[in-house]
Amino acid sequence: MIWKKLTIETSVEAEDLLAEYLEELGFPGAEIVDQVPLTEEEMKQMYVDVPLIPEGETDGASVSVYLDADYTEEQIEELKTKLREEMERMEAYVSVGSKRFTVTETSDDATWQENWKQYYRPFRLGEDIVICPTWTEYEDLRPEDKVVRISSVMAFGTGTHETTKLCIEQLRKHLKEGQSVFDVGCGSGILAILSVLLGAGYVHGLDIDPQAILSSRENAEANGLTEDRIAFSCGNLLAGNVIGAMNETEREQYRKASVGSGIAAVNPVQLVDLALGEADTVPARTYDIVVANILADVIIPLSAVIPRYLVPEGLFISSGITENRAEDVRSALRDAGFTVLETVQMGEWVSVVARK
Repeated sequence: MIWKKLTIETSVEAEDLLAEYLEELGFPGAEIVDQVPLTEEEMKQMYVDVPLIPEGETDGASVSVYLDADYTEEQIEELKTKLREEMERMEAYVSVGSKRFTVTETSDDATWQENWKQYYRPFRLGEDIVICPTWTEYEDLRPEDKVVRISSVMAFGTGTHETTKLCIEQLRKHLKEGQSVFDVGCGSGILAILSVLLGAGYVHGLDIDPQAILSSRENAEANGLTEDRIAFSCGNLLAGNVIGAMNETEREQYRKASVGSGIAAVNPVQLVDLALGEADTVPARTYDIVVANILADVIIPLSAVIPRYLVPEGLFISSGITENRAEDVRSALRDAGFTVLETVQMGEWVSVVARK
């Protein structure tokens, strides 16, 4: 799909104010670009696996919004006028920069897809796992290597982050030939695809982001995997239809696990299961292993939901947990009836393995 991108050149001081004004006008989620370096503390808090390379501080910034392709020139000029008037008012108390406007046409994914490719190179995980983009080759392949081909990372997940590595090591350790795996929060599908390469008989990847499912399916196809081995669908295990199906014990466990997590603040009826706009295409079933590489604040309430997707004695492998939240996750797992088997740490990140 083609979009029109309206960009306003402004200042770091005014960027947030301008984004808030755009939201008032009905344009939420403005894109802000500046060159203010991240602090060391901010870098530690970031949960990303694509390198962030600040290039020095500057006062300049830009704020952009994406307009539908049929947005007329007249409508764009009206929007510019409103923004210009607002920035002139803001100028009384804050620097607003050059106030220059540019309008360009862009696809919703092509620019990102091309930009990230220049930074993403093949790399080895452990002794026999290679993550390799489809547009290049890895020169040092060995006969025993398991190669995950990646053609799209439109969603989180290139495989380089410590949390992903922790999950991979736990899958390698616990996954047995022919077992089934449920990857909750599958991102670009790397863990799901690797599960098949490690011997899983069937894998289901789930994510709340429709773009993640498109990315995962594209990557599965790049690896020659068909839907009888690996399937992806869009949905949210904390959505209203799942929560509503809980019995009273499960509901109470969910309520306790959610306290302080931020998840309880989300009205469950606002979260709906999707499969790219349709009903979930993957039938409900139980799995030998559920893996979730997300964040502690999501894993905690998920702990009360995951048991219904596990066979008796099934394993729940969780990661994306910071060191200071590990005990909160373990406590939630125990409250949900799990037996915590192992906690493994890599840097400041932790993985917890529990048995139903």
